[in-house]
Amino acid sequence: MSNYVQRFLLENLDIRGAVVHLDSVWQQMLSGRNYPQPVTQLLGEMSAVTLLLGENLKQAGRLTIQMNGSGPVSMLVIDCNDSLHIRGMAKCAQAIEAQPLSDLLGHGQLLLTLDMPSMRESYQSIVPLDGDNIAELFEHYFKQSEQLPSRLFLITTNTAIFGLLLQKLPAADQQDPDGWTRAEALAATVYDQTLFDLTAEEILTRLFYEETIRIFDAQTVHYGCQENPARIYAMLRALGREEVDSILQEFGEVVVSDDICNREYRLDALAVDAVFREAGPTVH
Repeated sequence: MSNYVQRFLLENLDIRGAVVHLDSVWQQMLSGRNYPQPVTQLLGEMSAVTLLLGENLKQAGRLTIQMNGSGPVSMLVIDCNDSLHIRGMAKCAQAIEAQPLSDLLGHGQLLLTLDMPSMRESYQSIVPLDGDNIAELFEHYFKQSEQLPSRLFLITTNTAIFGLLLQKLPAADQQDPDGWTRAEALAATVYDQTLFDLTAEEILTRLFYEETIRIFDAQTVHYGCQENPARIYAMLRALGREEVDSILQEFGEVVVSDDICNREYRLDALAVDAVFREAGPTVH
């Protein structure tokens, strides 16, 4: 299995870029979800973009991209930390046909939030919904935020994600006036190739076969959902014994849903009693 983000530079063209590839991590994120195909594609493309942005984190922190809408997709959220542990989920209608992004969202909003221990408060940016798909939307965002012309090429299946980012650096036109146009055209052929079984070096060599390519070390991507009962216990203690006991009396057990990780924690009376003692209980 291969889950990574890998930066590269087309040295003679002064064009930089990155490749993102997920297989087992993506399969874990989709496990048990049963999303309609348009939602799977949307989540996959957003995951690729989140990793391309998150890979730039230079210190401890967490990047969250959240999309809220009034259409068939009411919410989509993905986050990753500086170690590229990623997780994500969507809330949507059960049956959705392929349609433009604006129709999937309805009246929607896309937010980027950056949390870092070194920051006094979270940084939040609203991404304009300017484009018919995720690639177009974030091409505009990259151009605004980094002041660099950018192109995104995104592919999602039920088993893997592939993404390719190109960015034109300031000296590119002096290096080769036709270089950016040529690189865009070559990158667009990515959709016609079987790439998921190739390494980043093989992919880039096939695409840019006449260029000098500097490939940097790959950053490994991990699935960010590990069981964390201690967090659940702390939340219940914060609610207080009286409130938790009232839930237990009404329903016979306390159920805590972790939607983003698609997991439930169930606590019976004995487990609840243990929450409020020093020893933590076993949840199932």
